[in-house]
Amino acid sequence: MSKARFELGLAKRKATLGAEYVHKNLEAADDFTRPFQEMMTEWCWGFGWGDDAIDAKTRSMMNLTMLGALGKMNEWEIHCRGAITNGVTKKQLRAIIHVIGIYCGVPQSLECFRAAKKVIEETGLE
Repeated sequence: MSKARFELGLAKRKATLGAEYVHKNLEAADDFTRPFQEMMTEWCWGFGWGDDAIDAKTRSMMNLTMLGALGKMNEWEIHCRGAITNGVTKKQLRAIIHVIGIYCGVPQSLECFRAAKKVIEETGLE
């Protein structure tokens, strides 16, 4: 494991998902899940989010589209919060969900709208 890439990933992960959420996940890791949490932090966040080729807002929008396409709604909701943190607007969330509906079907877009409405209400996004 690259300590530098892990630390970069940890910083990126906290910046998007919130330090409390990340800390809770890392603290809950045990001998069975800790290696995955560490590698995911290094690989996804340090390598995947660690360069400046694409800004965080765009990466968040890409994540929502991919997670929506995969139907991973728990992760979609988590990353919806992160997307708002990274500057994604309500209008942009709606447009992302429209694209998900076009390419993945109306039922999947309805799931995304349900999750987005919950997050919008909880965060007070205007």
